[in-house]
Amino acid sequence: MASLRDIRNRIGSVKNTQQVTRAMKMVAAAKLRRAQERIFRTRPYAFKLGEIMSHLKRQLDPSAHLLFKGREEVDGALLIVVTGDRGLAGAFNANAIKLAEQTIADEYQALHEAGNLYLICIGRKGHEHFGKRGYQLLGDFRGAFNDLSFDTAQAVMKIAVDGFVDDRWDEVKVVYNEFKNTISQNRIAEPLLPLPKEQFITPVMEVQIEHHAEVSETYTDDYIFEPNASDILEVLIPRFLNYQLWRALLESNAAEQGARMVAMDNATSNADELLRSLKLQYNRARQSAITTEILEIVGGADALAKAG
Repeated sequence: MASLRDIRNRIGSVKNTQQVTRAMKMVAAAKLRRAQERIFRTRPYAFKLGEIMSHLKRQLDPSAHLLFKGREEVDGALLIVVTGDRGLAGAFNANAIKLAEQTIADEYQALHEAGNLYLICIGRKGHEHFGKRGYQLLGDFRGAFNDLSFDTAQAVMKIAVDGFVDDRWDEVKVVYNEFKNTISQNRIAEPLLPLPKEQFITPVMEVQIEHHAEVSETYTDDYIFEPNASDILEVLIPRFLNYQLWRALLESNAAEQGARMVAMDNATSNADELLRSLKLQYNRARQSAITTEILEIVGGADALAKAG
């Protein structure tokens, strides 16, 4: 059995850890509120932009723009993986990395073996994970979530578009965690290039579409494009791509803060249970020590009485 001093030290250590986890939970909750505000402001614009793009593509020939053209053969691919910069967020980072690895195994394994698969990892965890495993990483976006800005999305999309135009890769996908609610996320592998024929629908988007189903049945959007659909498309495509990636970054940021808040709340609760167990163990050890001392005193007194 551990000594009283050892148990007291463990109790003190657990209390200190609990203070840290409680503080981290409060910080994550504050960051989550800000992240939710940003994503809730961005989603409607990004979704509507995608809807307008779909209307434009229906009016134009599929070969009207270079970024519409799918390649007959995929000889190279770029995968953008969005993770966090820090841990202590439950399975948040592991889920994104696992989905990226599954996507590679299912779709790009031959390209990876041939050296034609490229990765852009936004966030330290993904960058370090794939960097240690010999993947070809482009750019260094570690620490991007320390001060997340739209410039990051623009910089990444510039690399993606330039490589696509130069035939360095024929497909671009982004893997990220979509914010569903505080306690859960959706794992998403979303195609970016070539621009898909139909708007990509995430589970959150699908819920919103179902929510507005009655309105959709009685009202149909009918757009008039001026000066013409082709000119508008030239302006909208870069904005659309930038905002799709920007939305993915905001989704991931909100999902990370929610996952961290839940993880730290669970850690704080587990510390409470561990403290109760340690205090019970401490009381039992203390009672055993007192009992032993009493027995020793009684035994000594009895020996003195017999000797006298």
